[in-house]
Parts: sequence; C-alpha cells; structure tokens
Amino acid sequence: MFTEGFGEPSSVQPFLIEEAPVRDDGQSDWSLTSNRSNFFNNIHLTSSYPEPGKPFSVNGGLDFGSSIGDSSDVTIHKEIVKPPSYAKPSVCVDWRTDKHREPIPGFEGHGVRKMCPKNLFSELKVRQQDSGFDSPLALAFIRYQDETYSYAQSDKRSNKIARSLLKHADLHEGDTVALLIGNEPMFLWMWLALAKIGCSAALLNHNIRSKSLVHCFSCCGATVLIAGAELQDSVEEVLPDLRELGISVYILTDHVTAEGMESLTDKIAQASDEPIPADLRANITFSSPAVYIYTSGTTGLPKAAVIAQRRLWAMSVFPSVCGLKSDDVVYICLPLYHSAGFALGFGGAIERGATVVVKSKFSSSQFWDDCRKYNVTVIQYIGETMRYLCNTPKRVSDQVHNVRMAIGNGIRPEVWRTFISRFGNVDIKEFYGSTEGTLGFLNYAGKTGAVGRKIYPYALVKFDQEQEEPVRNAEGFCIEVVKGETGLLVVKITQKAQFGGYARDPKQTEKKKLYNVFEKGDVYFNSGDLFRTDHENFIYFQDRVGDTFRWKGENVSTNEVSDILTMATSIEEANVYGVTVQGYEGRTGMATITLKKDHQFEPDAIFSHVTTYLPSYARPRFIRIQDCLAVTCTFKQLKGKLVEEGFNPAVITDPLFVLHETVKSYRPLTRDTYQSILDGHFRL
Repeated sequence: MFTEGFGEPSSVQPFLIEEAPVRDDGQSDWSLTSNRSNFFNNIHLTSSYPEPGKPFSVNGGLDFGSSIGDSSDVTIHKEIVKPPSYAKPSVCVDWRTDKHREPIPGFEGHGVRKMCPKNLFSELKVRQQDSGFDSPLALAFIRYQDETYSYAQSDKRSNKIARSLLKHADLHEGDTVALLIGNEPMFLWMWLALAKIGCSAALLNHNIRSKSLVHCFSCCGATVLIAGAELQDSVEEVLPDLRELGISVYILTDHVTAEGMESLTDKIAQASDEPIPADLRANITFSSPAVYIYTSGTTGLPKAAVIAQRRLWAMSVFPSVCGLKSDDVVYICLPLYHSAGFALGFGGAIERGATVVVKSKFSSSQFWDDCRKYNVTVIQYIGETMRYLCNTPKRVSDQVHNVRMAIGNGIRPEVWRTFISRFGNVDIKEFYGSTEGTLGFLNYAGKTGAVGRKIYPYALVKFDQEQEEPVRNAEGFCIEVVKGETGLLVVKITQKAQFGGYARDPKQTEKKKLYNVFEKGDVYFNSGDLFRTDHENFIYFQDRVGDTFRWKGENVSTNEVSDILTMATSIEEANVYGVTVQGYEGRTGMATITLKKDHQFEPDAIFSHVTTYLPSYARPRFIRIQDCLAVTCTFKQLKGKLVEEGFNPAVITDPLFVLHETVKSYRPLTRDTYQSILDGHFRL
C-alpha cells in the first residue's frame, strides 16, 4: 500500500503502509513508514475506515525519528504531535479497498493525486502521462549536448530497447545485465528498459580494465554485457574470459565484426515502442535487486553492493528532502555508475518530475557555461568538484547563473566558504552516506563543515588505527568516544535497518559486521569511516579507515593496487597507502616497494604497467623503494609510519619517485619537485 502527497508533482511524497486484515469492529492495524523528512518517520497506528468527508481518526504512537512522539492514544494533528519544522508531511491514505481516500487532518495538503508506484519505472510512467505529448518541451526529462528528450520520448525509447533485448538477448524476469556505458542518455534508457522487463542492472565503472572487469561478473551473476561503442576495445581485451563464463556481449553500434560480440543499436531501431506488458515484471517486489553498484570498500577487488527496489526508492527521495522541485534542472556530471549520479541525480529527478542535464564527464572550465546554457538550478558535487571550481581563474560572470542548491558530500570547510563567497549564495546540502551503508546524514542546518546532526541512533567507538579494529574493554565490548573525540561510526543492524551486503561475497559481507559491540549477541554495521561530534551534536567526517583511501572522488583499494604492482617484472612486494597533499582533497596513492633480486627500478616500464592496468585515480603518484617492508607479528603490513612520513625527500632517505604524465615515466622526486608540488605548479 502506498500513500501520496497532494498537488503538483513537486509535492508528491512517498509513504509505505502495511495493513493487517480488518477486524470485526471495522478497525485495522497499520504500520506506516515515511521518507519525507531528513530522516525516516515511523508511525504505528490503528485506524477506522471513515465515512466520506469525516476526519480520519488514528490511535497509536508517532515517532519522528528520535524521541519526539506519544505512546498514548492520539489523533494525529499538528497541535498535538508537532513534527520538526523541516519535516512537513502531506499524507493521504490509499485504501486497500480503493473505495475511499481521505487526507489525515492536521497535515498540510489539498487535492488528491492517485499513484501507487512500485519503483522508479512506475514513476517515469506517471511523468510520461503528465507530459501529454511527445514534444521535447513537454516535461523535459534529459538534456544532453544539444538534444532534449521528454519523459514521453524516454518512455518510448526504453520500450524499444526492452523489446529488442527480449527478442535477441533472451532475457527473463530476475536476470542481471551488466552495463559498461558512459554518461549519456542511453545509460538511463537502458536501465529503464531492464526495469520494465524485471531485470536488474550491474553498473560497471567504465574505467576498470582487465582482471577487475572480469571479476565484476562473478559478483553479480550477469549473463549479458552491454557496452558502449567507444568501450569495445576494453571488452575485446577480456572477451576470451567472458566467453568462457558464458556471457553474451552486445555493443551499442550498428555493426560488429569481432567474433563473440553482437551489435545492438540496429536491433533497437527495428523494435516497436509499444508499452511493455506489466506481467513481465509481475514478481518484482520491494526486496528485489534493482541495481548492483560497485564499491572498492575496505579490501580487495570491487564488490557489488546489492541495492534493492526499496533502497533505490528511498535514495531517490533524498533530493526532495533537500528541496528538489519539479521545475528544477539538475546538472549530472558525476559518473552514472555511482550511487550519487544514478540514484540521487537520475532517480531523484524522476521522483520529482525534474529535468536532468547529463554531462559526459566533469569539466571545471565548462561547468558554469553549461549551467548558464541549460538554466541549471541544482548541481551535484563531491569535495573535489567544488575545489576544482574554486581553483579556476576568476571571471566577471562567476555569479551569473541560476544555481540555487548544491547536493553532495566531501566539501571541506575552507572550500565551502570560498565557494559561497565567489559563486554566490548557493544552498549547500552536505550529506554523508555509503552505497552499501545502513545510515546517512544530511546537514539540513547549513553548518559549515558538518555532514549532519545526531538524530538517528548510532555510535562512535574508539578505533585502533594500527590494528585496524575497534578498541574493546575488559568485558570485550566496544567503547564509545566522548564528544570532540574521533571514533568509528557503527550502526546497529535491525529488521528496519538491514544490511544488504555484497552480491555473492559472504566473506566480505561478514567483514562489514561487528558482533557483541555493546551487549552480547548484538550486530552492528562497520562503516569504515571516522567521525566526531561537537557540543551541539553536529557530526563531522574525519577520515576513512582500513585499506581504502579516496582520491579524485573514487575509493581506491590499496590491496588491489598492490596486487597490480607486484605483477610487474621488477617488484617483489608493495605496500600501498594514501598520503595527504597540500591543496588537494582526499589522499593520493603512494607505494613503498621492494625490488626482486638482481632487478633495478625501471621507471618507464613501471609507468607503462600502472597506466595499462589501473585507472588514473588509482595509479600511485609516489613510489618509495626500501630493502624490506615492516610487518606486524601477524604479517600485516605496517602503514601508519609510512603515512606519517609522506613523500618529503628532506625527511626520507630512501629513493623516491613521482609519476610524471608529461614524460610518461616515473622521475626522481627532488626537493625542488617536492616544493613545486606544494606550490601547485606540478599537478598530480
């Protein structure tokens, strides 16, 4: 059962209601979960079917995500149970009998809009009906380069794709298809097509190659790969492995000559755009996988986080919580294979009926020109995005734009202040959340540097950086930190806050769980992130822990980079970690290595090796050579001291090298080069 808000699409609010059978007294027990506010609202109530025009009386408790509520019998009304000012639910119950709809009194709203979506595809259908006709100006959905596509056009294009896949790829409800496509409308249409036939999509990072690319298929169980024409070479590199796995490969082009691959664009052109029968997805539920989004997490190769329909829907609601409206134009320059670009940008636009501008990749020099060209009102960011924009040459047109809101995460306080000062009073909605995590924060108050405020139940516990595990007391339980102290974020796993885990990877799923945290038998999700809170309960992200660091908006697994490095002819061992660099967000990659006996360091060969097997953001910018690597008694590589020493040649006596893009090699890191990096002249 679903409820809806009132009025235009901009005020539609999703609520999920579960109803028990109606009793003999005409009453029924309900459990209602709302995504309206900056945190989930839970309302447990008992209701009577009202007569038309009569108030809807509700008995039970009302909990707005914290201690606000009343366990006694109440009639839900603003004067009796008042939600926070930033939570303004508009509720209308969609009765199971569908004989009567009546708004709950005391909640804002007027008019009724009937809709019972199961997923984002259903929401797209509503927007398509709203557009009324096929003109690109009729509720514009996607703008890409100089083209504009309405919701109605996108609906028909995805129908054609769905029909071509049904005919030629022999897909069925429940199958998984891997997408290796760049930022373009086809990416969005392809996912919509798969949703219409009940299939889930594995969203592959189009920068990955070789071993990592093949590994992604073992995670999600995909039987079909659909790749962009410009990525055909990458597919051909691993084609023998894909054929051995029995994976069918389709390229988005009209003609393919390579054996083992088929063209798809020509087949799409010949397909009908008639609607797809609903019975093809009849068994899809809120628990069904919607997409697999890959994350490097804390160890090893990319892991496929399972995003169920319920979670994808909740993520798509988040932009409306921030204030996204139906008349907004959202600029998506973040990768669509990430949850930010896909679920928040694309999904959030559908949920509101907004327009998205899709950019193939982020460009600081074109950013504001694009915003002016497309009349952008909402932008997405990661910390690096904002810093790159602040580092561009100043222009007289810096504040000539219509951007009113920026939604993202990872912006540092000094960049926040610089951005506002230079580009105008843009409302920054800083949040925290991980793809596979069970908790998120939103800085609704606009506190510079914070990611939110303590509302949800969670804990920050003492963490041993060297041992890479929580500190426990004599009884074996974790210890909460005091305010102002940095701690590991952990969240209790419950029936309502479930951890979906990683597809076909129970070992890595188990690693994200902590047992007996505060009492025997409890289970918590280990976020792998360090936070601190201030005296006002504002929360501040501090750093990532484990074998992962973040560089240029991407999580980098040190284990994966180490594995690639040790494939080189001359390298015996490699200890990879992230180091901070003045003027840059996150940490850049550095590797301390040992050489094989009778081998010398080969700068040109190592450069060629890392650029062949690693995406740009994962390539070690600095290499340090030692005779042996320090390890613990359990043979774990020690990183702490190496991280502290960084890459300063004045401190380090070991040979140091820096990756030099211009000469396509690694070059000795001299004191002059070091200073040039700090001054911003030598770019990493």
